[in-house]
Amino acid sequence: MEGDCLSCMKYLMFLFNFFIFLGGACLLGLGIWVIVDPTGFREIVAANPLLFTGAYIMLAMGAMLFLLGFLGCCGAIRENKCLLLFFFMFILLIFLAELSAAILAFIFRENLTREFFTKELKKHYQRNNNTDVFSSTWNSVMITFACCGVNGPEDFEDIRHLPYSSLEKSIPEACCQRELQSREGMFVNKEACLEGIERFQNRQGCYTVILNSFETYVYLAGALAIGVLAIELFAMIFAMCLFRGIQ
Repeated sequence: MEGDCLSCMKYLMFLFNFFIFLGGACLLGLGIWVIVDPTGFREIVAANPLLFTGAYIMLAMGAMLFLLGFLGCCGAIRENKCLLLFFFMFILLIFLAELSAAILAFIFRENLTREFFTKELKKHYQRNNNTDVFSSTWNSVMITFACCGVNGPEDFEDIRHLPYSSLEKSIPEACCQRELQSREGMFVNKEACLEGIERFQNRQGCYTVILNSFETYVYLAGALAIGVLAIELFAMIFAMCLFRGIQ
């Protein structure tokens, strides 16, 4: 009976570690995507060291979970007490680190406010200067999401980093409507847009558009994080039980 219980514990341990392995792979992939993202979202928040560092923390956590999930599977199948103890200690450290990161993210969530992005846009944006990373990134975001500024076209009224073109009244051409939402997409009517005719402009602010676009994914990410923490907790319990059961 004890042998059957130990065998059951071993395979449950393997199953939980397999899920940790998959969770680590997801975090690793997400971290890599944030860092090398071709649309340049990371450049928008690069001015905030906390957010920029968070991407690398997520990358490191994903790599560690990926490795530890693999080691936990090996330790369970081979019934290796050294691997199981190593796995338990590192999962415990990661578990505590993830809880700390979640608490810090909650405390500093105000850095993602509309006012923060509006301030950064007005301070650093240089309209159609594609040699400037910040400006080029914002132009890519506005084209991709068919939006304009953080709150709307009024965000650009006080920006004077570069002189207007002969047509441009207030908004950059990235705010003009296109047939396809990409840099290669043809303008619906560029001249009319830059002259200030609103029906040829994207009038909605990017903050609202992006928030609505990613709202579902935010809840999904939160559910995934809770699921990963729960799996880690059960994996530590099974690891210790299996460690004590191995002769």
